[in-house]
Amino acid sequence: MRGAQIAGRFKIFRHRPLAYATEQDRAVWDDLVRAVEDLLRLRAHRPGTLVKHAAYLHTRTAGRIGSLSHLLREAALVAITEGTERITKQLLSEVELDAAAETQARPARPARRE
Repeated sequence: MRGAQIAGRFKIFRHRPLAYATEQDRAVWDDLVRAVEDLLRLRAHRPGTLVKHAAYLHTRTAGRIGSLSHLLREAALVAITEGTERITKQLLSEVELDAAAETQARPARPARRE
């Protein structure tokens, strides 16, 4: 019953992750990162920092807009609560993402030999 109520409140959007293979792909991704960064209102954040890390962000989120949004939102919240008011690559690396992004972005470890 509860699952049906919750499912009735959401719409599923099936979009492929954004690519990063061509110059045009990278320009689209960079524009997206820049647009999200422009919305940040962190006192000590330097504009352009996230665009500088666009390739890392793409790898980390596997090109998924939802994963990017989650990553940057959580990093901003941590930056505010810790009082730094800025997002660094180190902070980004500490944010845990959704299972799909984490699985895609982190290479599988080779099986151990026993």
